[in-house]
This record gives sequence, structure tokens and C-alpha cells, in this order.
Amino acid sequence: MRLPLSIVTAWLMSVLAAHAGEETVRLAGLSVEVWSHPAGANVPQPTLLFSHGFHGCSTQSRFLMEAFAEAGYLVLAPNHRDATCHGGEAGWAERPELPFQQPQRWDDTSYRDRAEDLRRLIEAARTDPRFRARVDWSRLGLVGHSLGGYTVLGLAGAWPSWRLPGIKAVLALSPYAQPFARHRTLAGLTAPVMYQGGTRDFGITPALRRSEGSYDSSPPPKYYVEFDRAGHLAWTNLRAVAHDSIVAYSLAFVDHYLKGEAASAVLTRKLPGVAVHRYASELGSSDPDAGGGSPPHAPARPLSER
Repeated sequence: MRLPLSIVTAWLMSVLAAHAGEETVRLAGLSVEVWSHPAGANVPQPTLLFSHGFHGCSTQSRFLMEAFAEAGYLVLAPNHRDATCHGGEAGWAERPELPFQQPQRWDDTSYRDRAEDLRRLIEAARTDPRFRARVDWSRLGLVGHSLGGYTVLGLAGAWPSWRLPGIKAVLALSPYAQPFARHRTLAGLTAPVMYQGGTRDFGITPALRRSEGSYDSSPPPKYYVEFDRAGHLAWTNLRAVAHDSIVAYSLAFVDHYLKGEAASAVLTRKLPGVAVHRYASELGSSDPDAGGGSPPHAPARPLSER
């Protein structure tokens, strides 16, 4: 989708300004944005890898990355090859590898370079003196928006050949998940997943929430939150819609599944401004008869048994 120049300009202004606790580094041959709380610099931290959307960039969702850092997470966000801002070298007019309207044509070779970026980033961080002691490798999660959501779902097992061991949670923000639904591979997810969509996110959200869509096709633990009046760019700094609620649900999810904290009531509660909220996990289920979810108050099938 081509965006008006005014929107592009606003996007660039929103992502280029540096903020406290944020730095740009070179790692694994990639330009990587790093967020962390200064107080956690000398201790291993639960770590999130963020994958940006098509023609987005590492800093596109700064509001959420800052919230993660403030909560004690180390966040690593690379620029993928298709990045157009914050030093990205792609052009706005460049087309995707395959049409988004034809998910049946996508397979595990589609945008595999993005998966390899995150894989190489992890391997480099394990030995880099700046990060090897800062990453708690037992608490590693993935976050992705749009095509980044596709990337992290694939790494969590939606493309079996991409599967990355050791992932504890996957946060899929308006993810392009249609290829997995078409190929019926979402049952292969090996980590808890939270999908987020919006009532004005017309290109993505219907495929997440419809019968036998992405949420229904995923094994528990799983969550789905749809924000009222949120469009596809609500998860970026370009559109300040539902940001407080996005942060609340995102933190509740990763705090529980990465930090191992007691589940916040937010995980099983429909907050104001939320149009749809579903879940099926060890916390119970909002829809016991839909999509193979667990019955109320029954534990989800342990990941070790999948």
C-alpha cells in the first residue's frame, strides 16, 4: 500500500528521534536497535526480539519497546532487508516477494531471510561481550508486527523448518498469518501466543478471528485481543490508538510467560476499548467450544507434550 507523503514524513519524524535507554548497534551484520533499563545493565534480563512490518523499521513501535524496557526487558530489534526508515535501504515502491493477497503461494522459503536475521542475531548475542551476560537465555520471547508477526510465528513453529528452540512466548501484533492458516501449520506452534488485532485493521484482523482462522487454529495457551477503532498502524508510533491497552495486554502476556510472574487479571479481562477478547490457556477459556480451546479452568496441554 502506498502512503501519502505527509504520512511518510510523520512516520520518519516519529522513528528517528533517539530516546533514553535506547541505542543503535551493529550485530550479526545488522543494524539493531536496543532498549533496556539502565538498572538492569549488569544482570541477565528476559529478552525480546522484535521484527518490524513490511517497509517499517526497528524503531517503528518505540512506544511498546520503551514499555518493555521500563518493565525490565532487554529488547533487540533489527532492521530487515525491506526496512525503509531508521537507516533502512529499501524503497517505498519496492513490492513484496509475493502478493499478500495470495497467501496460498507462500511457503517456508517466503521471507526466510527475516527468520535468518533473528537466528543470526541470537547467535551473535551469545558471544558478543556487550550482550552475552545481559541476555537471560532461559527467558527469550518474540514480538512482531504485520510481516514481522509472520516472521515470529514462523520461528515459533508455524513453519516447522524455521522452528527456533527455546522460545517461551510469541506476541503477534496484527500479524500476516494467512499463509499459515492456508497451509494449516499453526497447530505446530510450540510457545504460548497472543494475537492482537483491530476493528479497523481490515486486511489482517478478519483472518485472525474468523472461524478456523489463526486464533482457532493455534494450540493453547493462546489469547486474542481486538482493539476498537485500531487500524493496521495502531501498533506503531504513527497512530496513537489504543496504545495504553496494547501495552497493558502485551506486558501481562510476557510477564506471565517469560518472567513466570503470576498471571495478571488483564489476561482474562476485557478492558474498556476492547471489542473482542478470547483466551484458552491454563487460566481457563472464554470460548470452550470454539477452536479446540480448553474447558473453563482446565489446564492447557503442556508444551512438552506437543
